Amino acid sequence: MRQLLRPTRRLAIIEASLIGLVAALASVLLKVSSGWLGGWRVSASYDSSPWIALPIIGFCFGFLAGVLVEKFAPEASGSGIPQVKAALAGFPISLSWRVALVKLLGSILALGSGMTVGRQGPTVQVGAALAAQMSKWVPTSPEHRKQLIACGAGAGLAAAFNAPLAGVLFVVEELLHDVSGFTLGTAILASFIGGVVSRLLGGGSLELTTELAASSSTFSFPEIPCFLFLGVLAGLFSALFCQGIFLGLRFWRYKLKLSLPWRIGIAGLISGLVIATLPIFFRDNAGLREFVLTGSANWSIATQVFLAHFVLTIIAFSSGTPGGLFAPSLILGSTLGYLVGLGTNHFLDLGTPTTYAFAGMGAFFSAVSKVPITAIVIVFEMTTDFNLVLPLMIAACTSFWVAEVLMPRSFYDRILQWNGIDLDKYKETPKEGLLEQLTAEDVMQRRVETLTSKMTLDEVVQAFSKSHHRGFPVVDNGKLLGIITQSDLAKIGQRLLDFNTTLDKIMTPQPISVEPNTSLADVLFLLNRYELSRLPVVEGRRLVGIITRADIIRAEADHLVGVQTGPQPEPTYIVYQTRSPSIGKGRLLVPLANPQTAQSLLQIAAAIARDRDYELDCLQVIIAPRHTTPSEAKVRTTKSRRLLRQAEITAKKWGVPIHTQIRVAHDPAQAILETIKTEHIDLIVMGWNPTPPTRGRIFGHVVDTVIRQAACEVIVVKLGHLTSVNGFLSFKNKAKLTQDQVTFNRWLLPMAGGPNAEEAIQLLPALCKLSDDCEVRITQVFSKSKSLPDTKGLEKAAKFLSNQINHPVITIPVCATSVSEAVIDIACKDQCDAIILGASRDGLLQQVIKGNIPEAIARGCDCTVILVRGV
Repeated sequence: MRQLLRPTRRLAIIEASLIGLVAALASVLLKVSSGWLGGWRVSASYDSSPWIALPIIGFCFGFLAGVLVEKFAPEASGSGIPQVKAALAGFPISLSWRVALVKLLGSILALGSGMTVGRQGPTVQVGAALAAQMSKWVPTSPEHRKQLIACGAGAGLAAAFNAPLAGVLFVVEELLHDVSGFTLGTAILASFIGGVVSRLLGGGSLELTTELAASSSTFSFPEIPCFLFLGVLAGLFSALFCQGIFLGLRFWRYKLKLSLPWRIGIAGLISGLVIATLPIFFRDNAGLREFVLTGSANWSIATQVFLAHFVLTIIAFSSGTPGGLFAPSLILGSTLGYLVGLGTNHFLDLGTPTTYAFAGMGAFFSAVSKVPITAIVIVFEMTTDFNLVLPLMIAACTSFWVAEVLMPRSFYDRILQWNGIDLDKYKETPKEGLLEQLTAEDVMQRRVETLTSKMTLDEVVQAFSKSHHRGFPVVDNGKLLGIITQSDLAKIGQRLLDFNTTLDKIMTPQPISVEPNTSLADVLFLLNRYELSRLPVVEGRRLVGIITRADIIRAEADHLVGVQTGPQPEPTYIVYQTRSPSIGKGRLLVPLANPQTAQSLLQIAAAIARDRDYELDCLQVIIAPRHTTPSEAKVRTTKSRRLLRQAEITAKKWGVPIHTQIRVAHDPAQAILETIKTEHIDLIVMGWNPTPPTRGRIFGHVVDTVIRQAACEVIVVKLGHLTSVNGFLSFKNKAKLTQDQVTFNRWLLPMAGGPNAEEAIQLLPALCKLSDDCEVRITQVFSKSKSLPDTKGLEKAAKFLSNQINHPVITIPVCATSVSEAVIDIACKDQCDAIILGASRDGLLQQVIKGNIPEAIARGCDCTVILVRGV
């Protein structure tokens, strides 16, 4: 099933088709509803005094539209196209079903009020918002979601104008500036379906009379200067029109300082009063447009139409009315072209006013929206008159150039800039996302716990009970065969299978996986699409690692705090090395950095190594300057060798084989990880200096990196330098202390459950050999809400330790609200020398989300604290 749902071109086709259908339905609903409401308004003006009906209706509907937008979706004010552009550029502007619904209802009220705004701009935002909502229902990648939003916008425009090609070109020319195959394919399909469905349901944008539809435009060579003149006029007036809108915006915002409902209501009131003074045909915007295009108007009426629409559109749009500029631009362009055509026909006896009216539509639209190709195609698709193509191209391109000189940049970009969003600056800054820069190999966990296909169900259940993982890859001979998760086990339990059933019969075969060079963006897409928590990383069929959501989150956190993530720095370089016979069962690594704490750290490591029959590896790291490669850096090894010789003396005293080396590196964590890999380390014991934590860090860069990436068991030691003063513990200045003052007589073991708590219990017998007079306290913190806490686990641990060590073992059950505070209180009260902690079930670093209990205890106690993280 998951393979069928993998994102394919077929899925994109389905999504584009649904988006086109939904956008068309929304467009038809907007047209029919606003038409019905507008018709009622015109009828009301006939039945009563237009001086009363039109202003009241304009104010009431405008005020209601403002309340709707302000209360439920402020993003739905204005045209909507700037909001779509900002959302596509990555700004956090909401596009959802709520925005679509509010935009739809608000536009119906605004258009029904008689304000001279268009419904085509709103359909663009409605289509984009519906597409954005659909992309949330079906998890997808950010880039794919961006394409779907653009498809919705194009489909909305195509449905509004019945112009599928214009919808596609608007996506390419204005929204995405992208002509890739995927963009064109999905935009064409969505726009085609939007246009066809809108036409079938009667959503046509331009209702032409039979006479006008049957007529054809004329064009002759001598008319070229006239169309150039029309283009210049359109460019000049469009620049003046846009400037007037910005003056209106400043007036509404800084002079009147009214809320959105009052602004839109007053704009509706003004529109009603002005229209009441004009001839009757001004009351119907659609009829007015047809009245001009059919050639029924004289120069006086055309001039009135142009001036009235010019001023009223500026007032309505600048008030924040949820309406667009496409239709007003077409009407302004048609009346301007009609006036030029009347003059050309009267003085030069050339052409027809209708031809100039259509050319003027494209010219004014092109100059305002700065989309000349879309403007040409929209007018051509509405008229299907090939004779108009050349006049349209001349006028539209000329007006575009003139407007670009007078007022550079798209009008919608300038609106965004006026509201504090500058798309130009955003585009100038190359922002290749971190998720695109990094690959799975950069952040994956290379050490992976796996199961074999021939394990029985009983063995699988035991593996889950002993591990904190929620799933295991199934691997035979290094090859990934399948995966088994806790949810799979739950389903298996319902089937009542025999516990001798082998894993190859119950696992999920051919699991979704990624390659090492897969970008983190694609990894996150797959995790979201299939609701997974981790993905195997394979080369061919060979398992090389596993990547989780937590790995991706850490990579982003590292990036935020300036820690290098991704491709590793240059390899470290070994400048000194000694070897002993390899006679142990494993290898224990001790990185030495601080000479004052090295001796105590070595004693802990040696005790563990002797108990487990491990060899000891001691590492000293010398940091090389970033501008110098480690192999060429000039370093002095005198102090490092002296420290390693002390380590050899300690190892000899404990009877443990020891190997030493000095590495030159740019990053200590990198040197440690390389040593773990090259020397096949089984356990690392490293010190930690509890400095104040930084943003995104728990223990610091080096310790955090080793805990996260080391493919072995990790023990972190925070050494305490303690002496007894009047019965209380005090922390003394490290510079004044000697190595002998670190004692390990009283141990405290908090029980937290989980596999790493078991690791801590198993480790304690070896550590007890650091002192001849040892005492162990085991505590478990219970919630105060539990009246009868279960202490079976506490008693079981105490019994195990009593059999392993010849020292007193005391159990201390405690009821408290805070685990860390309770443990710190016991450590201080009982004067404990050391605390040994296992990480919680989710691991040390994951606990930063809810509060890291081991880290809190380590910072709150002055005594030695040892943190254990199993493999």
